[in-house]
Amino acid sequence: MLRRAASFRSTVFRLAVAQALYLGGTAIAFAFSGIIGGRLAPDPSLSTLPAALMTVATMLTTIPASLLMGRFGRRIGFVAGAAAGSVGAGVAAWGIAQGSFALFCAGNALLGTYQAFAMYYRFAAAEAADERGKGAQAVGWVLTGGIAAALLGPSIGAWSRTAIPTVEFAGSYLAAVPLSLLALGVVATLALAPPSASVTAGARRPLGLIARQPVFIAAVVNAVVAYAVMSFVMTASPLAIVAAGHGVDAAASLTRWHLLGMFAPSFVTGKLVARIGPVSVLLAGGAVVLASLFGALAGNSALHFNAALLVLGVGWNLLYVAATALLTQSYWPAERARVQGLNEFLVFGGTAAASLAAGAVQTKLGWEIVTQSAAPLVILAMGVTSWAALHGRKRPAEALDADRQQSS
Repeated sequence: MLRRAASFRSTVFRLAVAQALYLGGTAIAFAFSGIIGGRLAPDPSLSTLPAALMTVATMLTTIPASLLMGRFGRRIGFVAGAAAGSVGAGVAAWGIAQGSFALFCAGNALLGTYQAFAMYYRFAAAEAADERGKGAQAVGWVLTGGIAAALLGPSIGAWSRTAIPTVEFAGSYLAAVPLSLLALGVVATLALAPPSASVTAGARRPLGLIARQPVFIAAVVNAVVAYAVMSFVMTASPLAIVAAGHGVDAAASLTRWHLLGMFAPSFVTGKLVARIGPVSVLLAGGAVVLASLFGALAGNSALHFNAALLVLGVGWNLLYVAATALLTQSYWPAERARVQGLNEFLVFGGTAAASLAAGAVQTKLGWEIVTQSAAPLVILAMGVTSWAALHGRKRPAEALDADRQQSS
């Protein structure tokens, strides 16, 4: 028992470190890709295309990544993802140096492939939990790695952006290469069990039957809205803060505060989900996101931007951890790879559309429209959560037994 507990703690710690390294590199893209894209793109409205392509690549990779890991194990997939990240950061830096928008977009797309595999770190932690109640807490512990990324990632990007004096920002992306390589070394040492017989050959229901469960619908809708709204606002925010006259360094600081909001609550969110349930946490998260969106209208100072993005990050954390915990209640072991892959595909499909729209909306309509146009989606997610709570009162085990009878 003690050995199993020690192995669980070691696995979660390594996944948290890998999360920190992954996010440290992608934080650089979050902070600067829109600004760089605006300089390289043939049209200013395409400034967020690199960020959108990063998300599109994530979306397209999520299902193959899940199926690959479902067959060969998590570690192989995590290593492949980190390798793609190191190559992508190098290609993006090369694109900046060459003044090539196409190369810069390609590098960001490869970073999206890395992101697709890294999105499963939290599921790996939940699966390593030796008790069902610890799954949500394990997810929260892994996400705490984002705190280190919030403190270091944007700072590394800002410090290294002039490391190559003749090519601003190329050094920022080059700095992401060793972060990805370090992550590769960490995930290569993970002691994760290979897929068991129950996972590879167990009973499975049709995907349509799984997707009709209220618990699945609520989990996916909240995850999609959380990521899409966060990405829409976050992608536009560096453009907005620079347009408000606060400079490029202010964009790095803004990203730092946002990432702190996204991951600092992870110390308690998992425990909160275990204590009061995912539905209550989802509703609270929606309320916090709405507060950030309406609070963003209070002013255009750097403080106003930082506060709005910090609160937005807190709301995202509540939604993301609770939605992940809820999703794990919707599938049997053998269905894990397909259901997780479908969830991530839908999440990043919505996020890709949001990222691509962010640049055009910010450029043509402004920051106020960016923040207010996202509010209806959050209200919709809160309504779906309430509906699922009313129509999905069965305990998960009872619901799964009923589905087993229907599928037999």
